[in-house]
Amino acid sequence: MSSANTSSGPRAGRREWLGLGLLVLPSLLLFMMLTILFLAIPHIARDLEPSSTELLWILDIYGFTMAGFLVAMGTLADKIGRRRLLIVGAAVFGIVSILAAYTDDPALMILWRAVLGVAAATQMPSTLGLIFSMFHNAKQRGVAIGVWAASISAGVTLGPILSAVLLEAFSWRATFLVAVPVMVIVVVGAPLLLPAHTDSWGSKLDLLSVGLLLATLLPFIYGVKSLAKDDSLGVALGTIAAGIAFGVWFVLRQLRIDAPLLDVRLFANRTVSGALGVFVLAAAGMGGVYLMFTQYLQLVAALSPLQTALAILPAAVLLVCVSLVSPILARRVSPGIIIGAGLAVQVVGYLMLTQVESTAGLPLLIAGFIVLYPAVNPAMALTTDLVVGSVPPEKAGAASGLSTTANDLGISLGIALIGSIGVAVYRGEVADSLPGGLPAETSAAARDSIDGAVSATRDLPPDVATAVLEPARAAFTSGLNLGALVAAVIAAAGAALAFARLRQVPPTGKQADTDQEQEAKTA
Repeated sequence: MSSANTSSGPRAGRREWLGLGLLVLPSLLLFMMLTILFLAIPHIARDLEPSSTELLWILDIYGFTMAGFLVAMGTLADKIGRRRLLIVGAAVFGIVSILAAYTDDPALMILWRAVLGVAAATQMPSTLGLIFSMFHNAKQRGVAIGVWAASISAGVTLGPILSAVLLEAFSWRATFLVAVPVMVIVVVGAPLLLPAHTDSWGSKLDLLSVGLLLATLLPFIYGVKSLAKDDSLGVALGTIAAGIAFGVWFVLRQLRIDAPLLDVRLFANRTVSGALGVFVLAAAGMGGVYLMFTQYLQLVAALSPLQTALAILPAAVLLVCVSLVSPILARRVSPGIIIGAGLAVQVVGYLMLTQVESTAGLPLLIAGFIVLYPAVNPAMALTTDLVVGSVPPEKAGAASGLSTTANDLGISLGIALIGSIGVAVYRGEVADSLPGGLPAETSAAARDSIDGAVSATRDLPPDVATAVLEPARAAFTSGLNLGALVAAVIAAAGAALAFARLRQVPPTGKQADTDQEQEAKTA
């Protein structure tokens, strides 16, 4: 039997590997955009003067719209062509990035970030789908998927570091403009290196399912964010209930129609549902704490953007090392055990952050982050292979879309949930701690958020500024402590789920040996 007809498939050539390099660029950049504003937020807050709620929307609307449209855009890519949709998405992303960079209105910034999320969603399913189209050899495809997954982890990690460099040299507007040359490369290079692939079985896009999916995600997330407000409990619970109701309708429709937008039956697979659940939990805890960690470095410890990047760098280097070791270790040890152990280590790091103090907590904060941040990587690096490898080949595209959505939604949900907890704790503690006699605008800004407190005190006398900033920093640190405790609970739940649902998954090396034996028998 020729190699072209075996299960291993024909080997990829130089063009395919160059094409992979091109696909890595948007994958890295689009997930970098989830975190690149973490360090830029204080600067954006000073220039645009958004409310704390608007500030949270600026941060996470990108991730929510991206997650909401990923599955729909994956179906659309199958219908009109993955390369074509990738090019369209890259062009829109580059143009809107320019518009966002020169926006001075908070509401417009939220709008542009939302459009960027949709443009990102047009690209991500195409990148992974094109990898499956280009790499037919099982071993080469495994390497390619590993590189793709590593680029996502690297993007999340590099966001704040690149932001620090850009803030030192330019301004927060450069954090948007950095996307433009990358997208130009994608638009120009895609026709040269990527196949014009369209699946013959591509189904019609069900617009009602798209609407139901968005009606599930956005009200639910809005409700979670509204819980941080003192006077909106009814609105929060109502919108959460509405999101759940639309979610039930969405699931029922997917079970009835012939060509579902999302094959919810995949969740019946024990490994798929377990891996996706672990993925969401791991990303949620990390997303929220990462945001508060970077805010602490800048607004409590008063580090410069470059100093903040240097504080992040040790954990980032360790994360890269863990990302290289995890797939190798998974050849001998069950991926579920590795993922569960990593999340258990994360719990320790989160608990360290619960003990951080506002005045002398920087060393403990950095040490805790060094413990917890690399430990999330096994969940990020190994779950995509678990999900895709656990379903029939004809459902691989849908499974990969679910994996990407879980990562994106988890990070964004963590920012909303833990960020909202931090805001609620801050407002509750700082309200009675500010000195009397402050100008009304200063008092209102300081009560709203720590970003507002820092901005409002820039022109005050030093002693008055200190009297405002000390309680504000203490209140923010209390929010960090509680947010880290919530993240520890989330990570513990993820570890328990990994050990319960994924420990039976064999090491990848053992599975590869089994596949080779099966191939030899059929040759």
